[in-house]
Amino acid sequence: MNTNLKFIDFCAGIGGGRLGLENSGLQCVGFSEIDKNAEKTYRHFFGEEEKNYGDLTKINPNDLPDFDLMIAGFPCQTFSVIGQRKGMTDHRGQIIFSLTKIMNAKKLPYFILENVKGLLNHDDGQSLKVILDELDRAGYKVFWKLTSSLYHGVPQMRERIYFVGIRKDLVKNEKEFEYPKTVKMPELKHYLIDTDELEFNEKKIAYETFLKYLENKYNKGLFSINDMLKEDFLVIDTRQSDLRLYRGRVPTLRTGRHGILYVRDGKFRRLSGYESLLLQGFPKNLSNKIKGKIADIYLLSQAGNAMTVNAVEAFGKSLINFINQQI
Repeated sequence: MNTNLKFIDFCAGIGGGRLGLENSGLQCVGFSEIDKNAEKTYRHFFGEEEKNYGDLTKINPNDLPDFDLMIAGFPCQTFSVIGQRKGMTDHRGQIIFSLTKIMNAKKLPYFILENVKGLLNHDDGQSLKVILDELDRAGYKVFWKLTSSLYHGVPQMRERIYFVGIRKDLVKNEKEFEYPKTVKMPELKHYLIDTDELEFNEKKIAYETFLKYLENKYNKGLFSINDMLKEDFLVIDTRQSDLRLYRGRVPTLRTGRHGILYVRDGKFRRLSGYESLLLQGFPKNLSNKIKGKIADIYLLSQAGNAMTVNAVEAFGKSLINFINQQI
């Protein structure tokens, strides 16, 4: 297997994409991230010596080292169903053009990009068409697929589009890219393991709000606290109106979603930032580095904005297999 490929982690967040590619045998030679809180977490994970190239829209490609692959979970707010859906008219939607500028300047062989499911139907599919046309003009054969993190080794219902690009002159015999195979979903109980005091009960001010929430016009008479507390690892998602229950999996972790509860040992608990990292595929040894050092409100948001490590690793290994078949 070819393990000499180098990559740069663009729109890096806290490094989920980087971890996935490192697990695939690739070497990171820098990252690009403008969120200072995310950068702080990233450095806790990977060290203070890492080179941050900053705002990718202002990067001079000549200032970048040579590398073979770009990984980028480029901004999803403009395409997401929970965003304002401004699409390509929002400056954040222009990130794709900054990425292709770097691709062309570096004559980059490969890339892996990730975006939200909402991109599929945004502007009746025009936003997706613009992106695919731009990548085609940049000289890449692009394979893309909507998949869920559930199929790649974590119990999280996270649907994302993954784009794999290979420079056209590197594709021989019209070879098709083989997408990662589905793997068995692990048990949720191995992820909801935080030992910190995160019980959610009458001692918490928000608990009264939770009780009133159960009695609103959408939920009244539908749920019994006693019944819920009998079911260990029952996941409870307190949305704006209706409450939703999940078994064996958690709903998509998102930047603004902090209201996920679950039952353990007959008690309600809040999903913690540490547990959110585990649900995104970050290993325990790395997640333990950050525990207690970054406030949960930030860590929950950062985990919700991250790429799922397992999914990127799966696509990374599939790309390496493709490359090796071309050699």
